[in-house]
This record gives sequence, structure tokens and C-alpha cells, in this order.
Amino acid sequence: MAPAVARIAPAAPVAPAAPAPSPTPVPEPLAVKRVLDIGPIKFGDYAWDTKGIPDGPVVITVDLAAQVLSVFRGGYEIGAAAILYGTDDKPTPLGTFPITMKDARHVSSIYGAPMPYTLRLTDDGVSVHGTEVAWGYATHGCIGVPTAFARLLFAEAKLGDRVIITRGKTLATGQAIL
Repeated sequence: MAPAVARIAPAAPVAPAAPAPSPTPVPEPLAVKRVLDIGPIKFGDYAWDTKGIPDGPVVITVDLAAQVLSVFRGGYEIGAAAILYGTDDKPTPLGTFPITMKDARHVSSIYGAPMPYTLRLTDDGVSVHGTEVAWGYATHGCIGVPTAFARLLFAEAKLGDRVIITRGKTLATGQAIL
């Protein structure tokens, strides 16, 4: 009797290995590269200087204690303004907020007040917008900036850009913004 022979089926063709994915680049933290040399800002004042500044991501910082809003493009401060902010009864929230709406001719549906060059931050209406910025004035939680500055900011900012609101946190050259 002939010995039994096991037959082995030919192996299925092996697909070539997929190339290893390229590592996802880790973005460098956005750091302060320049702060405008403007000194203290008084109510109603602002500074804006984009000359020689390259394109880059826009981040807006607000320090409620200093009552100043700063605009950074690619880490370079391009604008700063004195601000109004919310009262104790209607405080301005702290945190990081994306710009979710832009409306150059917005009017408050609650107060009927014009809010030119609105950049909406929260679902309940907290926004950065133009207004008269003067001693003794306040907002209902919004961040009010001089209207001429608001126009410049409105043109620079895009939906999704971040606004970081703090109380007493300042940034220096070389320090990470995000």
C-alpha cells in the first residue's frame, strides 16, 4: 500500500506591506514673537501695526484685569486696545472660545443695542464688538473695543480663531500663547 501523502495547499499570495504612515508633525506652540511697544493704553485708545508681519494663525487674548485685548498673528502682536467688560451681575466668562459668528451690523436681540463688527464667542451672545470705550462704562458680559479697532479686528479674524479670556495673565516675548 502506498504511503499517504499530505498535500499542502499553496499559500495565498501575500500582499505587500503598506508603507508605515508618516509621523504627524506636532505643531510648535504658538509663542509671542513681538509685543507692540505702546505703553499703557487709555480708554478709547488702540494700536494697530501689521507692517512686515507675515500671514499666520490669529489668536486674540483678553486680560480683564489689565482691561486690554491683544491680537496676535503668527505670534506677532499686531493690535491692542483698551476694553470694556461685563459687570458683576453679567460677568465676562473666562476661558478659550472660538469665534462662531461674524456680523458687521449686529444689533442685540436682548438690549436692542448696536454691536458693530461682532465676533460671537458663546451661544448666549457673549461677543467682542465695537462700542464707545470710556471710564465708567461696562457691558453685559461682552468685550467692548473702540469701533475703529473693531473694524480692523473684524477684517483680520476668521471663524474658528480663538479668543483667550483671562484675569491677570500677561504674556512676554518667547512665552507660549497656546
